[in-house]
Amino acid sequence: MIVLVVNCGSSSLKYELFDIRSESEKALASGVADRVGINGGQQAVFKHHVPGCAEVEREQPIPDHEVALDLVLKTLVDGEQGVISALDEIGAVGHRVVHGGEKFSQSVIIDDEVVAAIEEVAELAPLHNPANLMGIRACTKRLPDVTQVAVFDTAFHQTMERKAFLYGLPYELYEEYGIRRYGFHGTSHRYVSIVAGRRLSEIGLPADEQKIVTTHLGNGSSMAAVKAGRSIDTTMGLTPLEGLLMGTRCGDLDPAIVPYLHDKLQLTPTEADTLLNTKSGLLGVSGVSSDMRDVKAAAAAGNERAQAAIEILCYRVKKYVGAYAAALGGLSAVVFTAGIGENEPLIREKSLQGTEYLGIKVEPDRNYGATKGRDGVDISDPGSPVRVYVIPTDEELMIARDTAELVS
Repeated sequence: MIVLVVNCGSSSLKYELFDIRSESEKALASGVADRVGINGGQQAVFKHHVPGCAEVEREQPIPDHEVALDLVLKTLVDGEQGVISALDEIGAVGHRVVHGGEKFSQSVIIDDEVVAAIEEVAELAPLHNPANLMGIRACTKRLPDVTQVAVFDTAFHQTMERKAFLYGLPYELYEEYGIRRYGFHGTSHRYVSIVAGRRLSEIGLPADEQKIVTTHLGNGSSMAAVKAGRSIDTTMGLTPLEGLLMGTRCGDLDPAIVPYLHDKLQLTPTEADTLLNTKSGLLGVSGVSSDMRDVKAAAAAGNERAQAAIEILCYRVKKYVGAYAAALGGLSAVVFTAGIGENEPLIREKSLQGTEYLGIKVEPDRNYGATKGRDGVDISDPGSPVRVYVIPTDEELMIARDTAELVS
């Protein structure tokens, strides 16, 4: 089955086309339409890549997501750049949807009721769910006879027990407004925990005994405690703001800081939200950038604020590794993934320093010499009882798998 995976942001449309068969999972093409609708879409950029070929990039007006999808579909069947001969070869479309609330604990085929449910929880992910719906509606209009599937970032974490997902607030707020921990990056955590679980099985640890901490470190960062393949806790909460220090998000915070800022700076709720979500994190602490590469370079040059930003991130990762080891009742493996997790050995090293008492020991040469591979790299010391893996995440493949399984 040919599956088109669509991931819509407020001003972007990312896509990847897969040939999903029982004997193989082949990526045929991928790309992005960026800056969609910004200034009327006059400065939009379209990128298209076919494995083994040079990437195609061009600037052209893309005023909205429907035009972006048209461009994607036209390119996929193009005589020179395309990889399929006709659009009717596409058997299904899989969509990344950020927030599914409590209604969705797994991926589902999209119908009117599903669309309404996604709209219902849009206020919990105002930057994401409305954009995800744009992609769904564009595909409905352009590919009306093709089945669509929603794959939710929150679904993997719906296995958490109430002791993990409830906040210490009046219970009525949960009942009436759904205020609880939902967690995000679930598709990534699920993918890398499956890969890590397979590797642990290969060294003799049964699936029902596996206790894995997955660490997704990027511009947005989160961790999850995964026991026997099920998420039992995660760092993000009602929204993606909670947990680790991120590119521009503050992460864990005393909630009393918000009214304090209101009193001191006369911030409105919207201004406070903007401060915590877009002006904090690595950017706010370092004063340099939200990009770890820039922060790391500044820290190496002696910038103390940049050094502090790195220390905060690594310290929080270490704290959650310890906390999740306690929640899991032991530890089989720690997994690093996403942009920072896969590419920054210094962050991995600092995050696990002093955790030898848990059975974790990273081998420096393996860590700094780690190369990417689909099944990941083991960077732990051969004698360490806890394995440490660097596993490239592949959320698009996970979405394609779910889509093909549901449709078939």
